Amino acid sequence: MAHQQPVRATLAVPAHRARLVAKAASSMADAVFMDLEDAVPPSEKSLALGEAVQSLAALDWGSKRVTVRINAVDSPFIGDELRALAALPRLDALIVPKAENPSDIVAIADQLRAAAPDRAEPVALDLLIETALGLVNVDALTACHASVAALHLGVGDFAASIGARSSDIGVPPDGYRHVGSANSGYATAPLDLFAYPMMRLLVAARARGLIAIDGPCGAFRDARLTESSAQKAAAMGFDGKQVIHPDQIEPTRRAFMPTAAELAQARRIVEAMEQAEANGQGAVTLDGKMIDYANVRMARRIIGLGS
Repeated sequence: MAHQQPVRATLAVPAHRARLVAKAASSMADAVFMDLEDAVPPSEKSLALGEAVQSLAALDWGSKRVTVRINAVDSPFIGDELRALAALPRLDALIVPKAENPSDIVAIADQLRAAAPDRAEPVALDLLIETALGLVNVDALTACHASVAALHLGVGDFAASIGARSSDIGVPPDGYRHVGSANSGYATAPLDLFAYPMMRLLVAARARGLIAIDGPCGAFRDARLTESSAQKAAAMGFDGKQVIHPDQIEPTRRAFMPTAAELAQARRIVEAMEQAEANGQGAVTLDGKMIDYANVRMARRIIGLGS
């Protein structure tokens, strides 16, 4: 999997709020996306684009992955956005909202290249999958152009797209959280509205070597829910998660970093296999469990996450 700097916590910030953008640039977030779409009212679109261009040129972003979410492909704003942003060297990627049709992504990539033909590396495209059609087409979307670098899951709009009865971003509706009851004769079991779209997006990303970023937890003042939501994405194998408030950065980053115990165990697995190889063996028993090369590959990913 081609991977750049960490993207454990990707902070979203409205592009027209210059003070918030400056705070985002100096924050502990691994990545930032300046939003030109949902967080910006129509009357402020032009201001937001100008502020995004200025911020990319003037602010010290350190090693952050810096992206801008443009407006939808059918909006009247996207043409100006592509022309204004295409040549900016500090821009790592554009986030394309409601990505659904491969032809739209190809058209955006072509417009970026035409607007900045001398740019050494074309602007990468992150695809925001937030509709049923986008999820159905996710394999074709990942394969449609070499500029596609990442997939993000848009949990709020996705829930609306499938008709879920929820108004909380990233949280399953009450009626879907459990099945059975104490009196039904069936065991009560947790359900997760987002388990399928998360796994579907993750598999598509991994098949193409792309970055996979989970959508945000809307309950930004709930540190416990923020961290548990991030832990779920990290355990599944996502590279990171969007956050919508600076208070979510630290618990989200922590969730995506292996613990000292996990790192120690991963190193023991690698060392045990290296010893087995030295003895001409392809598997070894460690702590009563059989260890082979699949375990080593998993262990090395954990070690990589801790570096």
